[in-house]
Amino acid sequence: MSGQTVPADFSGHMLDLDEDEDLEVFSKNISLEDGNPMPNSPGSMVNQYRLEDDEEQQDPNTKDLFITVDKPESHVTAIETFIMYRVITKTTRGEFDSSEYEVRRRYQDFMWLRSRLEENHPTLIVHPLPEKFVMKGMMDRFNNDFIETRRRALHRFLNKISEHPILSYSECLKVFLTAEDLTAHRKQGAGFLSRMGETMKAVANSVRGLKSRPEEFTVMQEYVEDFGNKMSSVDRVAQRIAKEQREYLDELKQYGPTYTQWAGFEEELGDPLKGVASCVDRCSKETEEQVCHLSEVLIPTLHEYVLCSETLKAVMRRRDNIQAEFEAKNEALISRKADQETLQEEVDGLADRLEQANNALKGDWSYWKNSMTTDLKSAFISTAEKNVDYYEKCLAVWESFLMSQRVESSDQRDAEDVS
Repeated sequence: MSGQTVPADFSGHMLDLDEDEDLEVFSKNISLEDGNPMPNSPGSMVNQYRLEDDEEQQDPNTKDLFITVDKPESHVTAIETFIMYRVITKTTRGEFDSSEYEVRRRYQDFMWLRSRLEENHPTLIVHPLPEKFVMKGMMDRFNNDFIETRRRALHRFLNKISEHPILSYSECLKVFLTAEDLTAHRKQGAGFLSRMGETMKAVANSVRGLKSRPEEFTVMQEYVEDFGNKMSSVDRVAQRIAKEQREYLDELKQYGPTYTQWAGFEEELGDPLKGVASCVDRCSKETEEQVCHLSEVLIPTLHEYVLCSETLKAVMRRRDNIQAEFEAKNEALISRKADQETLQEEVDGLADRLEQANNALKGDWSYWKNSMTTDLKSAFISTAEKNVDYYEKCLAVWESFLMSQRVESSDQRDAEDVS
């Protein structure tokens, strides 16, 4: 690809969210009465969960496809500026001609891959990509936060696909990982008119509606709606907490120096004031680590599953459209006397397609729920560990200050008694 390659322009840019309603979902009633005693220490609870989580891990030796997305670069051409990412693949699979590949891909290439996967597997749950603009109010697509957030999300997207028992063997994934230039491959997909025709057919099926959706898919539909609402609520509150913690961190960074300056004007209070300034400074560093962890671990996972809920809704719609098309064609077969043989072939083909779509969704539903449970549990436990570590360190900082003041007070009393 022609154009000038320059390092990506990194500059900080924080997320600004609108206030929203308080979280009232994902709550669990935990009593601290006799039936549910508090553990001896916060660490003991974390260690217990970590041990149970380790016992559930699968053998990593079964993985045979490893993908890394890294080293974003800004590319400047006469008509556009865009980011390209390095994609490294290491594999032991026989269908690959080599054991290692290195290519560069831009966001549009990832969109092409996901689109092809959905076209080829309409009722499999293809992991979502990050939005085109990840953060609200952010117009600059080339700053540090945006690029790094997107890189991590693209890395996770490819690894989710590579771990999928069906999608990881798709030919389009192999092409994406190995081809130096995707231009020719991207032209091989369905044309604009074909896609428009499929869209119009889906709209017509949606308007026509279903006679009767199977009960198991109705249950799935209700779960997806509820899951999406809960994830959106949790995501909004987590984003708001992160915003407030960043503001708190900014205040802390101004708070400590104030005590240091004050100490220069108060001879008798000098040491205590310097002690408070030191405590604030140390707690500020711990707060910065906690905010970073929240922004890099919990929030991306929560938002990822907000996007997953939209993916699930789209999959359910595609399944319903296949059933609606089958029902419409079956009605035509019953009502028409002409072209019976041709219609029967079409109905039989649609019946097979519907059965395959239903089976694919049922199988992938279980796989997705297991993956979702593992991801969210890991994020929650990691956040709990970080919170325990943060509060214990801040507690130790202030306890050390109190101890030093008690020693000084004791020394002063001893000196007064001697005098």
